[in-house]
Amino acid sequence: MGRRSRVSFARRLTIRTARKLGIATVAVYSDADREALHVKMADEAVRIGPAPSSQSYLVIDRILEAAKTTGADAIHPGYGFLSENSNFAEALKAAGVAFIGPPPVAIEAMGDKITSKKIAASAGVSTVPGHMGLIADAEEAAKISSEIGYPVMIKASAGGGGKGMRIAWNDAEAREGFQSSKNEAKSSFGDDRIFIEKFVTQPRHIEIQVLGDQHGTLLYLGERECSIQRRNQKVIEEAPSPFLDAATRKAMGEQAVALAKAVGYFSAGTVEFIVDGSRKFYFLEMNTRLQVEHPVTELITGLDLVEEMIRVAAGERLRMTQDDVKLTGWAVESRLYAEDPYRSFLPSIGRLTRYQPPLEGKREDGTVVRNDTGVFEGGEISMYYDPMIAKLCTWAPDRLAAIEAMSKALDDFEVDGIGHNLPFLSAVMEHPRFREGRITTAFIAEEFPDGFTGVHPVGNAARRLAAVAAFLNLRQQKRSVLISGALANHPRKVGREWVATLRDFSFALSTREEGGKLTASFDDGVTHTVSSDWLPGRSHATFLVDGVAVGVKTAASGGGWRLRQGGIDEIVHVRSPRVAELAGLMPKKQPPDTSKMLLCPMPGVVTTITVGEGETVEAGQALATVEAMKMENVLRAERRGVVKRVAAQAGESLAVDELIIEFE
Repeated sequence: MGRRSRVSFARRLTIRTARKLGIATVAVYSDADREALHVKMADEAVRIGPAPSSQSYLVIDRILEAAKTTGADAIHPGYGFLSENSNFAEALKAAGVAFIGPPPVAIEAMGDKITSKKIAASAGVSTVPGHMGLIADAEEAAKISSEIGYPVMIKASAGGGGKGMRIAWNDAEAREGFQSSKNEAKSSFGDDRIFIEKFVTQPRHIEIQVLGDQHGTLLYLGERECSIQRRNQKVIEEAPSPFLDAATRKAMGEQAVALAKAVGYFSAGTVEFIVDGSRKFYFLEMNTRLQVEHPVTELITGLDLVEEMIRVAAGERLRMTQDDVKLTGWAVESRLYAEDPYRSFLPSIGRLTRYQPPLEGKREDGTVVRNDTGVFEGGEISMYYDPMIAKLCTWAPDRLAAIEAMSKALDDFEVDGIGHNLPFLSAVMEHPRFREGRITTAFIAEEFPDGFTGVHPVGNAARRLAAVAAFLNLRQQKRSVLISGALANHPRKVGREWVATLRDFSFALSTREEGGKLTASFDDGVTHTVSSDWLPGRSHATFLVDGVAVGVKTAASGGGWRLRQGGIDEIVHVRSPRVAELAGLMPKKQPPDTSKMLLCPMPGVVTTITVGEGETVEAGQALATVEAMKMENVLRAERRGVVKRVAAQAGESLAVDELIIEFE
C-alpha cells in the first residue's frame, strides 16, 4: 500500500486496521481536537487549523500540505467532512496521493441527491416520487409540496447524517422547512440546494452495504436496519433487518449493485432505501463513504471493511465472490450521543469526568462486545462537531440474544460530566415493540411523544432497586461500625429494620446477611436476595438479584444512593423507621419560576433573534435560533406575551440556561 495512511477525526478503527497491515498512520487535528484519541493513537499528528471545521477539516489545501509534509501516500477520509467531496478526491489524485474511497465521478454523481435519483431511475432502481429540480424560494417550495401531496420531505441535495432535512405537513411548514434546510445545508456542506420528495408514511429505513474493486467486481454484503431515528439522525442500527425476507434482500442487493455499476463505483459504499409495510422499497440515497454503522455488517460477515477499502485503493482484487458472502448471527449498534435526553435531546458539552466503556471482546456466553470511540476519560466534548462520542456494538447468534447483550453492555457503560443518551438507549432495548421488531422511522416519535422522562420503576422493579440500595446501605453501615469500633470502646450495631424510599414508593423491610448475601424481607412477605463484590466508593458493580446478574451504576447522593440501570435513574434513601418518619415531614424545595424567560436550552451560538423589546409575540412564533453541533434549533414562544428585554444578540455564544429573552 505504501508508507503511510492518514486517518481523519475519531477514526480509531482505521488506525487499528492500518497497524494490522503494517501501515504507519498520520492524524490531522484542529485546535479543538489536539487531545483527541485519534491524535494520541497515530504515529504522527499534524495541526491543520482552528476549531471550526470550515477553517480546518474542510480546508483541502491544509490537508494536502499535511500529507506532503509527512510523506503520506494515502488518505482515509473517515465518516464525514471531506469523505464525500469529489473536489477533495480530485485534488488528492492530482497530488499523487491515493484516496481510500470511490472514484471522484461516483462521489459527484451520488453526492448530489437530485442527480443520483435520475441515475437510479435510469439504472432500474425503484425511486420515490418527487421534484428533482432546483427550487427558487419558500413560496415555490410550498407550491411544489402541495402538488406532490403532503406529507413531503424537504432535503438538502448535498446532505447527509440527518442534516438539512425537514418533514412538512402543510404549506406553512413547507416554507419554514425550506429555509431551515437551506441554512443547515449551507452551514454543514457549503451547498444550499434543496429538493422535495414524497414522504412515505410508516417507513422503515433499510440500507445495503456494497463493496467493489477497481477491476469490475461489485458485491452486496447484506442489509442494515436503521429505522430507530430521531430528527432523521440514526440512533440504533442492526444487521440483518428483522423485516426483510430472502427474496426482498436479494432484490435490494441486486438493485444496489446495479446503481453502483452505473457510476463505476469501487470501495465501500451504502445504498439506502425506504421500505413500506408491504416490503416495497424505494431508493433514498447513496453514501459514497464508510458508514458510521459499518461495524454491525463487519460483525455478521466477518469482514474488515476498512481493510478492504485499503486493499481496493492499492489496486487489489476482492478476495471473495457474492456466493462467499454469508450472514452469521445478529448485531446491534447503539450510538452514544453527547446530548441530554431529559431536555429534548439537546446537545451537551463539557469534560468527561468519567468514561469507562464495557470490556470489549468475546464473553463467556458467546456474545461479542465492541466499542468504536474517539474520546477518553478527562477529554472535552466541544460544540463544534457531531455529538456522537461512541458506537457500542454487540453480536449474538440471534436477535434477542444480541439485544440482551446490548442491554447488559449499556448497564456496564459509565459516563459522567456531560448529558448523554445511555438511559434512552436502555429504554429502547427494553421496549416490547422494539424487541418484537415492529419498528418504523416514526418509532421514537410514537413511543416517546412527550420526549424522554426516564424509565420509572414499578412493582417488582422498584422492590429490587430498594433491595440493592439496602445492600449498599448494609455495606456502608458495616464499614462505619468497623471504623467506630477502632475508635471507641462501645461500637454501635447495625440495625435490621429499614425504610427504603424512591419516587412514590416507600418500602418497610428487614435485612439479614449470611455468607455475603443480603436477604431483604418486605412487610408484605415478599423477599429479594442480593449479593455483589461492590465496596464503598465503587461507581459500578454487578449485583446478583435473586440469582440474576444486573449491572448497576452507584453513587452516594444526598444521604441516599443514586442507582442507574436499564434506563432507570433514581435516588433511593434507606433510613431507620424513625428517620424515615421525620424525613416525610420535610417540605420539598420548589423549582425557580422561569415561565417568563426564554433560556438557552443548550450550549451554542445564537444565529438569529427575530423579535425586539416591546413586541407582542404569539404562541408558536419563532423567537431565536441557536446552532450547536452542526444542528440549527428554532426556539418558539410557548404562549402569547410581550418582550421585556432581549439579553442576547446574534453571534453570541451562550451556555445552557443562559437568558436570551425576558417577557413582561
